[in-house]
Amino acid sequence: MSQATRIGMFGGAFDPPHRAHFALAQAAIAQLRLDHLHIVPTGQAWHKSRVLSESLHRLAMSEAVFAPLPQAVLDAREIQRTGPSYTADTLAELAVQYPNSQRYLIVGLDQLRSFRQWSRHAEILSLATLVVAHRPEQESGQADGLPPVPHQCLAFEADPISSTQLRAALGDPKHRERTLAELPPALARYIAHHHLFETVTP
Repeated sequence: MSQATRIGMFGGAFDPPHRAHFALAQAAIAQLRLDHLHIVPTGQAWHKSRVLSESLHRLAMSEAVFAPLPQAVLDAREIQRTGPSYTADTLAELAVQYPNSQRYLIVGLDQLRSFRQWSRHAEILSLATLVVAHRPEQESGQADGLPPVPHQCLAFEADPISSTQLRAALGDPKHRERTLAELPPALARYIAHHHLFETVTP
């Protein structure tokens, strides 16, 4: 019998994606020995109050950032759905796409804390192993407010950068050029060419 394919799913708004997203994807591929890591930009996210950048821009920015990873698969299925998009639906589709597979859902520590508020969270756990990106020493169970959700730990040194901070810096004329210079060149070129984030959004 052939070895099961190891499939990861890493979703997010990616508005914009940044070096911490890339480092997390790289760590997941290495530590979980993934054959493919599906990078899934969020579609109509039920939990997002902020209006996201146009989906075509978030897709193109994700391509610019994750292209150096040969196992990364840019996955537009949530963007292409009509109506709210749910992780459980995507994992169910991946289970059909890769029938003989071990599936992993990669999330951050904040997402673990809110996981039981996710739509169909029990179904998610039946479809994939939840993998949380944080240092093992950070995990101390309920004492730190972590819910009793079964998961694996992905050893990952968190980077303080965030998409919110990047949008703010890119929207400030005093910092825009310097911030663009610090981004991966392909991403910086795309943002500059399309005049993205020139207006600060929360």
